[in-house]
Amino acid sequence: MKICVAGAYGAFGQKHLAALAAIEGVEVVSVMGPNRARIDALAKERGIPHAATDLGECLARPEVEAVILATPTGVHAAQALACLDAGKHVLVEIPMADNLADSKAIVAAQARTGLVAMVGQVRRFNPSHQWIHDRITAGQLKIQQMDVQTYFFRRSNTNAKGEPRSWTDHLLWHHACHTVDLFQYQTGETCSAAFGLEGPHHPDLGIAMDMSIGLKVPSGALCTLSLSFNNDGPLGTFFRYICDKGTYLARYDDLYDGYDKPVDLSGVAVSNNGIELIDREFITAITEGRQPNGAVADVLGTMEVLERISRSLTVGQGLV
Repeated sequence: MKICVAGAYGAFGQKHLAALAAIEGVEVVSVMGPNRARIDALAKERGIPHAATDLGECLARPEVEAVILATPTGVHAAQALACLDAGKHVLVEIPMADNLADSKAIVAAQARTGLVAMVGQVRRFNPSHQWIHDRITAGQLKIQQMDVQTYFFRRSNTNAKGEPRSWTDHLLWHHACHTVDLFQYQTGETCSAAFGLEGPHHPDLGIAMDMSIGLKVPSGALCTLSLSFNNDGPLGTFFRYICDKGTYLARYDDLYDGYDKPVDLSGVAVSNNGIELIDREFITAITEGRQPNGAVADVLGTMEVLERISRSLTVGQGLV
């Protein structure tokens, strides 16, 4: 499988390159990034034969079979459509778009081309959440509430590596997308209620720096999500699963019980790296000619809920 990684020298581009290096039968044959010096240096360092500052140049190369987009959120939709139109399978980092209309366009393009188009909904693949999911599907656990905290300290435009960003991140369309998708995936239901409240907008970035979201599915399970770019402390997303039989705390690829004792995740998956597991699913779906877990059509329901929450924020009533 010959792959192009776009946004290759960014924080998540680097994670995908490391993950792909651990997967047998995969070759990164092209990388893209907007800075010529940086992308050339990366290609030379990793022995990648082609580098470009324009995605179209990468898509024109016949050896490229699939593309991983680790690029800014605002260009995800246009680039995903370009990949599909060029006949390339595509894995687009979360979120697939920053609005519902563009998400629908990607789903339509996938249906038209029949190619694999997947979203990097990494929480579906983290071993911690997989352990919970396996027990839910086996009838051993039932979620009563998910309590989730997504906390960063981003009062300036920087990425996960602390480097300056050319684009602005978003609590709702990026970070809440993780939890909304995971809540519906774990419960197997679509939200019957969703609301959002936001705090003041940053004077320069123009985005809400704090947000509170509430979700409910028809079975009665709840999800309470708190998000902040103002948190000066431990950073990341932390999930508390309050279930009928036990409480569990998921911290990325690690899982603990309600008393903070580690849960053995050996045997859950072939790797403990969620990014590697996403990439493995993408590649396997292509080789097997099937739709992947996290296919764009499966994630569309998440984008519809985000749109509902966005409308509630715009109206200012906090309820839909």
